[in-house]
Amino acid sequence: MTITKESIIGDVLDYDIETARFFFEIGMHCLGCPASRGESIEDACAVHNTDPDELVKKLNEYFASKK
Repeated sequence: MTITKESIIGDVLDYDIETARFFFEIGMHCLGCPASRGESIEDACAVHNTDPDELVKKLNEYFASKK
């Protein structure tokens, strides 16, 4: 899976629940709420005042390490 800022958080979590830790690390503790299931990484980072590019980088590095 390749992650972009447009990736939907729910899709990322469905693909690999272990990615939840990356969201928790930046203060996104509401991953189970209905809104976050359909929200893009970019939109969620804007709400939480965090850098979407950094999160995308960490997620892609994580998935690359699993290959």
